[in-house]
Amino acid sequence: MLKRVEIAELEMGMFVHKMLGGWFDHPFWRSKFLIEEADKLQTLKQSALEAVIIDTAKGKDVAASAPEGRARSGASGQGAAAQPAGRVSTLKKRKSVSQPPPAPTTTAQELQAAEGIASRAKESMHKTFLAARLGKALNVRTVEPVIRDIHTSIQRNPQAFSGLMRCKLQNELVYRHALAVSALMVSLARKMRLTEGEIHQAGIAGLFLDIGTNYLPKDAVPADGDCRNADPKIWQQHVMLGYRALQNDDSLPEIVLNASLQHHERIDGTGYPKGLAGEEIGQYARMAAICDTFDFMLTETEKEAALDPAAAIRKLQAMEGAFDEDILRSFIESVGLYPVGSFVRLRSDRLAMVIDEDVKDSTKPIVQVFYSLASNQRITPQRIALAESMEEDEIVDIADLTGLDLPPDRQLRELIFLAAHKTDY
Repeated sequence: MLKRVEIAELEMGMFVHKMLGGWFDHPFWRSKFLIEEADKLQTLKQSALEAVIIDTAKGKDVAASAPEGRARSGASGQGAAAQPAGRVSTLKKRKSVSQPPPAPTTTAQELQAAEGIASRAKESMHKTFLAARLGKALNVRTVEPVIRDIHTSIQRNPQAFSGLMRCKLQNELVYRHALAVSALMVSLARKMRLTEGEIHQAGIAGLFLDIGTNYLPKDAVPADGDCRNADPKIWQQHVMLGYRALQNDDSLPEIVLNASLQHHERIDGTGYPKGLAGEEIGQYARMAAICDTFDFMLTETEKEAALDPAAAIRKLQAMEGAFDEDILRSFIESVGLYPVGSFVRLRSDRLAMVIDEDVKDSTKPIVQVFYSLASNQRITPQRIALAESMEEDEIVDIADLTGLDLPPDRQLRELIFLAAHKTDY
């Protein structure tokens, strides 16, 4: 039996059949689930939802001692009309009670947690992607903890998780890219001051942007697993394949589905699959276009070398007309002009790598010096907070490491990043 239950009356063991509210009134993307976790119950009670419909055949019923009017049948549609006018007004005016953000952590402190999140996320994503390859229906619910954990990590420290994805070598492309884009989407959504529900949805969209690659013909995918090296006509099919796969999960809002379908569209109408332009492209898709392109620029392929993160930022800025200018500006504010992992040349003629952001000035990040151009040799690593250096040193350009006696860029980036934060895992 279906019953309408006010949010305050929800209990453990009840089965939620339907949310009575908008998509952005809550952080859940599944509309039907059993309440079996205390934190899920708390999140429901703190949401902006007015009420839910429960299914008593699949879960706990409202207590028999509940006052009359506490729960009403959702089948007849008369329950809402029978409520006292004053109570209805109170419910409509009620706003979400925001939980205080977690305490900030340093990048070094957060990295260990970020590594654990990435490991668990990879396992969840492996199962989800494997199911897709086997032609099974997607179970989006299995990745719910992934988005929650990434969001919480970014709240504690905006750079640690993305920095790990950018600098750690032992990350398989398909999972690393999905997690990296999801994290970039969450960071961007926070910078754009979207609601908690919208931030959550943005993370989901980022995670499943390229789910369609799992449905491409196996013989069309290169041995290295990088689908971008496949025939362009075949590669472009992944957006429609992903959209159709996600459509099978009726819990996902259309704006998330459209992000998968439209993330290769461009503002000037030069993208695919439909050549949409401007406002014809959904907001999440316009966000995803930037996050997806940025992360792929950092990935080495058979055809192109990986770009330095700062060089990727410059390339995005140079692609006039391709991206939403306001969203691109917010994106650059979220990652910095010199993102973590960027190799830079200092006025002192030394080379350094960006290892952390300065929240007050993105042009003056925290760097780790490792090479002297004057003596043409490696030097003892030195950590410098450029914003606190009293103008004694500053970034003058992106570094060119060509021809120097240094490890390959990817290996050097990992060595410096982990050593700078004294991590070994």
